[in-house]
Amino acid sequence: MEEHPVLVERRAGYRVITLNRPHRLNAFTEAMHQALKRAVAEAESDDDCRALLLTGAGRAFCAGQDLNERVAADGNTMVLGNALETYYNPLVRMLRELPFPVVAAVNGTAAGAGANVALACDIVLAARSASFVQAFARIGLLPDGGSTWFLPRLVGEQRARALAMLAPQIPAEQAKEWGLIWDVVEDGELMKTATELARRLADGPTMSLARIKEAMNRASGNDLGRQLDVERDFQRELGRSEDFKEGVAAFLAKRKPAFKGK
Repeated sequence: MEEHPVLVERRAGYRVITLNRPHRLNAFTEAMHQALKRAVAEAESDDDCRALLLTGAGRAFCAGQDLNERVAADGNTMVLGNALETYYNPLVRMLRELPFPVVAAVNGTAAGAGANVALACDIVLAARSASFVQAFARIGLLPDGGSTWFLPRLVGEQRARALAMLAPQIPAEQAKEWGLIWDVVEDGELMKTATELARRLADGPTMSLARIKEAMNRASGNDLGRQLDVERDFQRELGRSEDFKEGVAAFLAKRKPAFKGK
C-alpha cells in the first residue's frame, strides 16, 4: 500500500489536495478514496479553510478507477455498485456540498471517474495539454460519478449522449468551447493560475459563495417559483452578514473589501 496516496498542503485560507499515484496516473484505489475523504473532511472542519484546490501529481489528473483493484482473486470482477455507494457517490456529494468553493486544476488526462470528480468541483481549470474522456463504454459500463447528471447540463443532451456512448477523448480547448470547463491555460501556468484563483476565493465572502453554490445545486430540482424563494431566503440571510456590511462599506469608500467569511 502506498504511504501517501493523497498529499495535503495547508495554505493561508485554503488547502491544496494532490492525488498522488503518478505511476498509475492517479487512478483510484480504496486507499486513495479513504485518504481523499479524510482530507476533504478535515478541510471542511477547519474554520480557517475557505477554499480547496484539487489536482494530480505527475502527468495526469486522474485516470479513473484502477481496474487492477476491481478484479478479484478468482479473476471475476467485483460488484461495481458497491464501490459507487461506498466511495464515489459520497465523494461527489462532499465536493458539491462543501460550504466553500472547490477548484480543480486538471494537469493531464481526466478519464472516467477522474473526469467526473473534476466536474463535481465548482470551477475547473485545465492545462492546454489536458484532456477529458468518459471512458466507461469502452469497457462496457455506464458513466457514473454523477456524469449522466453533469454532462447534459454542461454541454447539452446531444453532446452528452455522444460523449457517453462514443467515449471520445476531448482536448482541453474543446472542453472549454463546449462549456464543460471554465478555462484553459498553458501547462506551465496551470498551478500558478489555479492557486491565484483559490487564493482569491479564499479571500472572498465565504458565506456568499457557499449560498451561491447551494442555490445552484437546488436550481436543477426547482421550478422558477421555488428558486425565487430560495434566492429570497438566502439573500435575506446574507443581508445580515458582516461580509455584506464590509462589502457595502468598501464600495462606498472605493477600497478593496476585507472579507472575513462571516
